[in-house]
Amino acid sequence: MLGNLKTDSGTVDAPIGRHPIDRKKMAVLRGEGVHAREAVTHYTVLERFGKMTHIRCELETGRTHQIRVHMASLGHPLLGDGVYGGGNTRFEADHKALITGQCLHAGKLRLIHPRTGEEMCFEAPMPEEMAKLLDILRRQAQ
Repeated sequence: MLGNLKTDSGTVDAPIGRHPIDRKKMAVLRGEGVHAREAVTHYTVLERFGKMTHIRCELETGRTHQIRVHMASLGHPLLGDGVYGGGNTRFEADHKALITGQCLHAGKLRLIHPRTGEEMCFEAPMPEEMAKLLDILRRQAQ
């Protein structure tokens, strides 16, 4: 994500609903009469690279665009996420061959099967492009 979070971990507890003007987007919404659903994201900093931070997010809820909206609401949009405020840095321009969308990867997904009630867990390795971007950021940070 873009920027450097002030704390090594934290929680964003902010309701999410349809953006009031751009109906294709979601937004943190508060207030009387506003239609938004509870959304809770816990984050942990994995690595810091000055103007960018590698984080892990764990969700209590599963709202549309939840991580993207919550991080943008903190002023730290995801790398490559032009919809919610990323996509405009020199780094993104220099590495656009590796950044084909928002830099977001579900490394582990755990859910309850709707019919059996069984907990299911799926894991996926980090995409090669993201691993390359992290290597570039590590080299630049040295």
